[in-house]
Amino acid sequence: MLEISPEKVCFLVVKARAFDEDMPNIDEDDPDDPILQEMVSFINSLNITERINLVALAWLGRGTFDKGEWESAVSQARDAHNEHTARYLLGMPQLGDYLEEGLTQLGYFCEEFEMGRM
Repeated sequence: MLEISPEKVCFLVVKARAFDEDMPNIDEDDPDDPILQEMVSFINSLNITERINLVALAWLGRGTFDKGEWESAVSQARDAHNEHTARYLLGMPQLGDYLEEGLTQLGYFCEEFEMGRM
């Protein structure tokens, strides 16, 4: 069972894709980049359960786990959880794609959210 709202994940999908689009123009480690700051603040504002689910979704989306292994993915994300979740997630190339694919595998979709943000 997903324990983070799809809307929160979709928000991060949109931001991660914007960050990836701007990547050639910015330094990934630049703490002053506004998109990076917003994503770090957003991830850090999530409760621990939501952060764990976010990591598990990214793993599901990149193929580390499949839909039938969701509970195992969450369990491993829980075991690996630390205060560096934002840095870990934002270090993943294609984070937005991984999160959206993970959501899709669980039956959730970001199309409506993305259309509302355009």
